[in-house]
Parts: sequence; structure tokens; C-alpha cells
Amino acid sequence: MSSKYLVKDILKEITTTLNPIIERASREAQLLLMAHLRVDELWLLTNQTSHVDNSENLFEWVKRRGKNEPLEYITNSVSFYSEEFYIAKGALIPRPETELLIDEVIKNVSDKNAKITFAEVGVGSGIISIMLAKIFPNSNIIAVDISQEALDIAEINIKKFELQDRIELRLGSLLEPITEHIDYLVSNPPYIADNEPLEYNLSYEPQNALFGGTVGDEIVKELLDEALNRNINLFSCEFGYDQKDKIQSYLKNKKFDSLVFYKDLASFDRGFTIRLY
Repeated sequence: MSSKYLVKDILKEITTTLNPIIERASREAQLLLMAHLRVDELWLLTNQTSHVDNSENLFEWVKRRGKNEPLEYITNSVSFYSEEFYIAKGALIPRPETELLIDEVIKNVSDKNAKITFAEVGVGSGIISIMLAKIFPNSNIIAVDISQEALDIAEINIKKFELQDRIELRLGSLLEPITEHIDYLVSNPPYIADNEPLEYNLSYEPQNALFGGTVGDEIVKELLDEALNRNINLFSCEFGYDQKDKIQSYLKNKKFDSLVFYKDLASFDRGFTIRLY
């Protein structure tokens, strides 16, 4: 690649490079160039004949994307619930269906100004805790992860949104680091079975955020036990599309007030909320 290009020409060259490997190569070329130039789509569309530098950094980005590395890790940016977050390889890339988990919490808290203590297990990049803090301004959140690398990424996002005084990060497994009373437990835990084959691009993501055990639902069940044993009033959790029956069976002889399942946009079972009282 030469050092100077017209916008339209560099988009064409990136598209050609990605086209045999990446679906929607022309769109991904736009996204890569927008991130590289730090411009929006309107600028890109109205400056097709502008000259831009084609730096080695952009060339490296294109090579990485050509190897199926997720775009979000390359640009260190991900959109979630209409906000932009920092993301890097140490944390799972947020999926659109996880936005539904936020929606479920909103449905179950009638007063947005209520003083609530949330706990999030598996905070990852911090996106769930941050959105809850923004939506419920009088809440406090204790967010736990087993990965210090993930906590470091979450801290960057928490500082970006200036929520350090409302979200506390703790290193540990499940609810082990939390002794305080919890009003509402929220989690998008690992729920894929250990032997489940994954798409190649998922190999870039932290495996401890994907695999949940031999069956896949072990961590979900452990969190249910924690919620029941600690009398946590509400617990909303994402799970695998084929795990609804297993969760219902697991809870068959346990005492709780209600159990509501929700579906994702593709009409697959995607999670639940259990209310104890």
C-alpha cells in the first residue's frame, strides 16, 4: 500500500483484501477506516475524494481482520446499549442479546430512583454494571470477576463514565468476595459446554468467559444456589438457548416466588429472572 490514498481508493483496496474472508467486507472496510481516522460515517461519505495517509497501523489492522480477529479488539471499541465502550482481548466482546438482560432488570425495578445494591458476577468489560449505574442513579454496584485483566478493562470504562464512586470492582469467584447484603444479582456468566465447538473468531476471546463446565450450565446453577442461600430478592441471568428445561428442573423443589424466562430477538430462550419474595 502506498502512503497517500483517496478515501474511495483506500476503501476499495481494504475491501478487496478482506473480501475472500470477511462477510460484508465493504462495510468492514468503512468501519476500519472510520476508526483509524477517528471520523464518523457522514465524514466518510462526504469526503470520498479527500487524501488520507495510509499508515502502517491501518495496514496492520487490515491484516489482523483478515485473520478473523474481531473488529472490536482491533479498534478497541464496542457499542452497547447506545454507548461506546473500550474493549480489549482480556474481556468478552458484548453481544446485542445482552442488552436484553439490562431490559429485564428495568422491568423488575419499578422505581429507578430506588437505593439498590446490585452485584454483578463476571463483570468483564464493565458494560452491564455501568449501564445499571446510569439507569439507576441511586444504586451501588459490586462487580466481581476472576480475571484481573478483565477488571483492568472494566476500570477504564468505569473511569470514562466517572462512576468510580458507585461501582466497586473485586477480584474473585462468583459471590465469594461479597459479604454485604445484595438486593439484586445480575450475571452473564459462561454457559457454553466445555466440548462445544466454537467459531474460529471466538478463539480470540477469553475462554474462561465462554465455557461454563462439562454441561455448560454449572455456573448458572451455582449462582442460583448463591441467590437462594443468601436470600437475594432478585436474580437476572443470561443463559444458553437450550438450558431453559434444565434450569426449570433444577429449581423444581426449591422455594421462590416467581421464575420468568425471556427470549432473544431470534426467539431463542436467552435468560431468566427469579424472584425470591
